[in-house]
Amino acid sequence: MSEPSAYSLDELVAAVNDWCAERNLTPANGQSAEQISPRTLRYYRTIGLLSAPISGGGSGYGEIHLLQLLGIRLLQAHGYPLSRIQQLLYGRSMADLRKLVNERSINPPRQTAWPQMAASEDWRVTPIDNSIWLIVRHSRNLTLEQLERIRAIIDATPLEESLQPETKK
Repeated sequence: MSEPSAYSLDELVAAVNDWCAERNLTPANGQSAEQISPRTLRYYRTIGLLSAPISGGGSGYGEIHLLQLLGIRLLQAHGYPLSRIQQLLYGRSMADLRKLVNERSINPPRQTAWPQMAASEDWRVTPIDNSIWLIVRHSRNLTLEQLERIRAIIDATPLEESLQPETKK
């Protein structure tokens, strides 16, 4: 990242919004606005998601704040609520945050539009496990092999595991 090491509140907001726009990254499920604002940053500080400014005088935000905000936006794009994001990011080091941002920004979640549903269409709901259901259009039946492949993908390394801090060997 070639941004300056010290940001004003407005510069930090612009840097995060520009970074997200370049990657077409938006929060999932409409849980928050597509762009952050200075008010959003103040709220994140109030609830402990964003560290306090390093110094006063207008340019009190640095790389740690940028990385925290990018991490928040990436996790929001994966559908995580702020309460869970706070648990995942609280106390993370710069190295942990860089790792999260670098790994997750390479393959951010795909943003897809919900299909329009006509009253005459037939939809089938198939439970995959206790917390995930698959909705299939036109009552298409999935084969056992397809369901097993879907379960294998879901059972792959969860996002929370990739956020665990690295241990020194």
